[in-house]
Amino acid sequence: MPDHYFAPAPGSDDRTRDLRVRVLGRELDVTTSSGVFSGDGLDHATAVLLAELASAEAAPERVLDLGCGWGPLTLALGLQWPESELWAVDVNERALDLTAANTARHEVTARVGLPDDVPADLRFDAIWSNPPIRIGKQALHELLLHWLARLSPTGTLTMVVGKNLGADSLQRWLGEQGWPTERLASSRGFRVLRTSRP
Repeated sequence: MPDHYFAPAPGSDDRTRDLRVRVLGRELDVTTSSGVFSGDGLDHATAVLLAELASAEAAPERVLDLGCGWGPLTLALGLQWPESELWAVDVNERALDLTAANTARHEVTARVGLPDDVPADLRFDAIWSNPPIRIGKQALHELLLHWLARLSPTGTLTMVVGKNLGADSLQRWLGEQGWPTERLASSRGFRVLRTSRP
């Protein structure tokens, strides 16, 4: 049975591969592996989210990549906002190792670790995510509510969700929970959603 990318310790062989990916107009050499999300390269959803990041303006003081995988969004956030305090979290230990290696290779400073490694009193001005939709609706809802509570008073969560994976119903649900959510973009079957504090 194949590993789930959200498994803490993938049981498959660590088959690494070196790739060149395009991030914010730059060609970057990265290392990916089996047992992590989109180990074959940059997935379409993340590419849609990166297009939205490219047009973002004001740099947040502290930003989080929620579910970093092998680090494409972490790299992009660090390149876009090099002065921001950047955090990257994932439950997959292999993913964390890859993100740490890929950010170090490109001199992007990021604190990479497990979700529980983030101090409980830390607040984020921006959270960006291609969230793990396939963990199931209830687990996803719990995950989002947990991290939304970690936003600063003016903080926002920006995420990409497939239309066929429930983007529109998720947007409605967040609004019903008291978290105003707008659609920023729609491309190639994906929605980019931004959630703000009430």
